[in-house]
Amino acid sequence: MYLNPGAKKTCFIILAASALFAFRSSEYERAEKGPEPVKPNIVIIMADDLDSRQLSCYGGQNLKTPHIDDLAVQGLKFNNIYASEAMCVPTRASLFTGLYPVHHGSFQNHKPVYDNLKSVGHYLADLGYKVGLTGKDHVTKPKNVFPFDIIQGFEPNCVSPTDEYQLDDVKKYITASDKPYCLFVMSINPHTPWTSGDTTEFDKNKLKLPADWVDTPVTRRQYVKYLAEIRRLDNQVGDITNLLRETGQDKNTIVIFLGEQGAQFPGAKWNLWDSGQKSSMIVKWPGKTKASAETGAIVQYEDITPTLVDIAGGKPVAGLDGKSFLPVLSGKSRIARSYAYGIHNNIPEGDPYPIRSIRDNRYKLILNLAADTQYYNRFMMNREKPDRNTVWFSWIEKADKNAEAKKITNRFVNRPPVEFYYIHKDPYEQNNLANDPAYKKIIADYTQKLHAWMKEQGDKGAEIDIAYAKKAPGN
Repeated sequence: MYLNPGAKKTCFIILAASALFAFRSSEYERAEKGPEPVKPNIVIIMADDLDSRQLSCYGGQNLKTPHIDDLAVQGLKFNNIYASEAMCVPTRASLFTGLYPVHHGSFQNHKPVYDNLKSVGHYLADLGYKVGLTGKDHVTKPKNVFPFDIIQGFEPNCVSPTDEYQLDDVKKYITASDKPYCLFVMSINPHTPWTSGDTTEFDKNKLKLPADWVDTPVTRRQYVKYLAEIRRLDNQVGDITNLLRETGQDKNTIVIFLGEQGAQFPGAKWNLWDSGQKSSMIVKWPGKTKASAETGAIVQYEDITPTLVDIAGGKPVAGLDGKSFLPVLSGKSRIARSYAYGIHNNIPEGDPYPIRSIRDNRYKLILNLAADTQYYNRFMMNREKPDRNTVWFSWIEKADKNAEAKKITNRFVNRPPVEFYYIHKDPYEQNNLANDPAYKKIIADYTQKLHAWMKEQGDKGAEIDIAYAKKAPGN
């Protein structure tokens, strides 16, 4: 369309005026709404095979963990967080996806997740975050499911004999831009081999052993090595929190400490007793969580990703098993969920031995789905090498002459179909009440709830504790 010079000038003035009006309108609206809220950064520090009861802020008496304790002094300590499956790969898959093991596919150790899933990397990226990970790299593949920025700094191999680390790359990552970040710092301490740390700090003869252990010289020697790695873990926590202070980010950064599952001692990791399943979590959120606070709210690792989405201002993600516990963090609620569930499939770490559990803060029901067989784990009970210089075989040797040792080792190998504990008074699950008539109704109720959960999950129980074909490379 032809316009004479006068008309062109008029059109230009109208367009300029319209643009100026639109700009001022948007500025006015922004002024009315106020500035966009600054989203908090998030740093998650995760241990590897930590017996959380050793932390001094959780009542541990064998060492002081001042840096982790300091987080507890400044934040909120959770006393009832549980791994649904007490081994590394399923726990981390649940942490990242917000799904229980049967739903994400990693329901055995080192079994990969389904490759059509989304994870915390997607959810937080959609909310404007960059999501990074440094350290142990279990459950970071495939990349389309776990789109982490992989940051150098911490040792990725959990069975490395050394755990050297540096913070230069972490510092670059957290200071590179104004974009909020969520960084997972995955320590390899105190996972086996227990080769790091200074063992001279500990006198093996003065250590207090857990109530479900057999006291042998081998056990005490190994325990010293384990505790030395917890010292290394605590030092790493101190270095990370110091870095946040040095860079001035401590005031707008949430620090979450996680204990993962229990230690690689008999009865802990690879089991559904509390020695394996019960974990630790401390959340320090400046200006949000109360100092030196504790909560008895039940939470599971599946709840953490939904909570991070909630913190970042996102809407609940449909289809996740986990639930946000943000109301607990903010002090608006003391309850997160009614029950915590457990699943154990023993392959590839031993013979098939499926276990399922349900609990609240008072009672715990465990169903051993292959109770007609004996429990076996290849890492600590190697049939080919019954070395009496290892923890388990030192227990067996003592059980020949000691009734208490015989009771503990028999409990570990020969399990009844049903275990039921009043965990409020029996935290080491030593007194099985399954045959006590006083608990018959409540056992029936918990059994019904556990079966309902398994059905909802599509969990076929013993049928799924089998060997699966490994995927071909590239698939």
